[in-house]
Amino acid sequence: MLELLQKGGPLMWLILLCSVVALGVFLERLLHLHKASIRVGELLGGLSLQIRNGRLDEALGEASSAPGPVARVLQAALLHPHDGRDVLQSVTRDAALLEIPSLERNLPILSTLAYLTPLIGLLGTVLGLLDAFLVLSSHGGYATASELSRGVYQSLLDAAAGLGVAIPALVGHAYLGSRVNDIIQDMERAGIEVVNLLADSRPQETAEKEA
Repeated sequence: MLELLQKGGPLMWLILLCSVVALGVFLERLLHLHKASIRVGELLGGLSLQIRNGRLDEALGEASSAPGPVARVLQAALLHPHDGRDVLQSVTRDAALLEIPSLERNLPILSTLAYLTPLIGLLGTVLGLLDAFLVLSSHGGYATASELSRGVYQSLLDAAAGLGVAIPALVGHAYLGSRVNDIIQDMERAGIEVVNLLADSRPQETAEKEA
């Protein structure tokens, strides 16, 4: 491994640094999104029973004890159980919007590295070929295969290393992006259902007054 890094030239160390950063970002985001994911159906089922039975404090306590952005959206609605439907919709929408930046944090770094490392590899390829042509020109247009191999080998190593980092980074970014979209959809679903539950659980007189 060390020999390949040395033969690949200085840009190989830069590509190695990019790979370490990309791996760190991917693992950090994967862990964060895993902690942010909950079983929305089970949580909504429990809250539904408590809200319909008028146990709003218990419902708020259960939402507060659950982890993740979906639970915080539910908690935001349950803090305003007697407000109108429009107010509740606004509250849940604002709570969801506040959670999105946290979910998407560092993902631009991963996408940037996915596009940057092939360019670094391409630069290494060009520099390696330039080195090979310099060797050729210094020998008056005649050089042995071993004399040319250093520059050619460097160019191939840099190109392969750049693609070897970019492809997993791009796949990892796509996977994490899909996880973020799933959580956003869960927040939207939770917000809609908790607003309907709170509105439908009120006495008929209150509902008519709001209408």
